[in-house]
Amino acid sequence: MHDATPNPETTHRRTRYLSILAATLIALSCGTNYAYSAWSPQFSARLHLSATASNLIGNAGNIGMYAMGIPGGILIDRRGPRWGVAAGLIALACGYFPLRSAYIAGGEGYGTAWLCLFALLTGIGSCTAFSAAIKVSATNWPRHRGTATAFPLSAFGLSAFFYTVVSGWVFPDDTAGFLGLLAGGTVGMVFVGMFFLQIVKEGSGYEALPTEERRPGFARKDSSRLRQTSTHSRHSSKGGDGGEGSAQETSPLSPTTSSIPGDLDDDPKPNHLTNPHPASKPEITGLRLLRTPRFWHLFILLGLLCGVGLMTINNIGNTTQLLWLHHSPNLPASVIQTRQLRHVSILSLCSFLGRLASGIGSDHLVTHSHSRFWTLIASALLFTSAQLLALNLSNPNNLVYLSTLTGLAYGSLFGVYPALVADAFGPTGLGINWGAMTMAPVLSGNIFNLAYGVILDRHSVGGLLVYAGGEFGRAGVGGVVC
Repeated sequence: MHDATPNPETTHRRTRYLSILAATLIALSCGTNYAYSAWSPQFSARLHLSATASNLIGNAGNIGMYAMGIPGGILIDRRGPRWGVAAGLIALACGYFPLRSAYIAGGEGYGTAWLCLFALLTGIGSCTAFSAAIKVSATNWPRHRGTATAFPLSAFGLSAFFYTVVSGWVFPDDTAGFLGLLAGGTVGMVFVGMFFLQIVKEGSGYEALPTEERRPGFARKDSSRLRQTSTHSRHSSKGGDGGEGSAQETSPLSPTTSSIPGDLDDDPKPNHLTNPHPASKPEITGLRLLRTPRFWHLFILLGLLCGVGLMTINNIGNTTQLLWLHHSPNLPASVIQTRQLRHVSILSLCSFLGRLASGIGSDHLVTHSHSRFWTLIASALLFTSAQLLALNLSNPNNLVYLSTLTGLAYGSLFGVYPALVADAFGPTGLGINWGAMTMAPVLSGNIFNLAYGVILDRHSVGGLLVYAGGEFGRAGVGGVVC
């Protein structure tokens, strides 16, 4: 007879793999706010919304996405990741289903304030569910956090690409179908993933040595230290929960003690060749963060770069429509909508590539005794190049360059920024610190998006983009606004 008792190690490993798959599935439905520009022009035309109102709705989604970082992290830390996923599930349902109903009803009975609220809920739902997915991935694989978090992080970047491609195949030229796919798809995938999302706390023999238990001379080859008592395992789990789980955009580059990749530091003493940042660097979080000049430097830089990126991403649909109507006034609406979806897909795919490139690149820089800030400089140069191109863009066939550069810049920005925050202020308070840092896009995103909407309205008659006779028309748009 065979022993029917399952091997605990095998069970724990299977649970961790299933949790990674579940986290990736959930994350694939948490980046759909970046697909807003794929359906916003048609939505605005049917509901007779001005460009300013359309940008207010898009901004509401961004606010929910970024401002929920700290409260979402607190919920997940105190009650567990499934509570975060459940809250995200409800918020997504209460956001996307009413937006679809508003589109079908032609906006009757739905004011701009209600539409902004629905968009806000989609952002809140995406943020909390994604934070839970990242927390589980980082906690279950304490010695391989980079690889573990890379899967949901990359899936988040591919979310808009995934839904626009599926919509183009299943619901071609059907905005109501696209909104229905966003509603049913996000709720369904998050619901399924929730059941397999689980933190393995004890008994796997895989817990990382807690930071406070490390002693000089500890080496990776001393494998006996990797299997700690249950007391050490509980400390390790708490450290993993609090350090990385609550970030809305969490990076696989987040270090535990220094800028050197990995969870264990062979030599905690200062060494400019192998450990350029000593482990004894003080931790800064809470109100002390606000009194630190470096926080405000990073805060302002993130706000400026992310504000430009969000303006371009949220309005790529409007930009596509305006350029093509200026270039070919009689182009069918279905063709314009297809090209809008194409640019959203390009942005999403390039964001995914930018995240991977910045993650690998910044680790490469650190291991060769260079600073991660070079990755940030590369992102800033990409943003600058994209906007210089946009200033002189008149041929819609060249819009692909704007989408590509912006996607790469935005992805590389968020791929490295949480690691920069951890390097600057320590990893212990990364959840709160990153949540505070993501308030910058809330402010700048509103400013840049509203500026785009106001400028577009000033170049329109009545501020409306109208839809009539199967063709998109401009109500007197006097020029192309980029």
